[in-house]
Amino acid sequence: MNKLLSMVAVLICGGLFGIGLSVSTMIQPEIILSFLTFSDFGLLLVLGGATTVTLLIYQLGPKLLKTPLFADKFSVRPEAPVKRTLIGSALFGIGWGLCGVCPGPAIAGLGAGNWPLVLALLGMFAGGYVQGKWFSGDSQGA
Repeated sequence: MNKLLSMVAVLICGGLFGIGLSVSTMIQPEIILSFLTFSDFGLLLVLGGATTVTLLIYQLGPKLLKTPLFADKFSVRPEAPVKRTLIGSALFGIGWGLCGVCPGPAIAGLGAGNWPLVLALLGMFAGGYVQGKWFSGDSQGA
């Protein structure tokens, strides 16, 4: 498939994702924190809707299409959970719970002019850098 066409598709999908995050108010840390403190369950509908759509696409896509739109074949990459994945997931959840920000909504929030999210993104990049340095060369996952 044409590389330019693939890049345009990624750009369009990323834009749609950002618009969805904005419309669902997931770019506002206050909304996320009210959800995490069980004050507002509106985001439960967003999460449920996203999970349902993803499940349907993953189940129906390979049955309806002979090949993916932008790849040669469908692939499955099952991987057993490793210690560092579990630790990283826990750290991600703690960080999300403390500040109400995760990468996608933070980037979309910048597009909406929520500039304090730059600090959260800098922290995410710093964490990613440290993780990359700490585990560079560790392909087994400890």
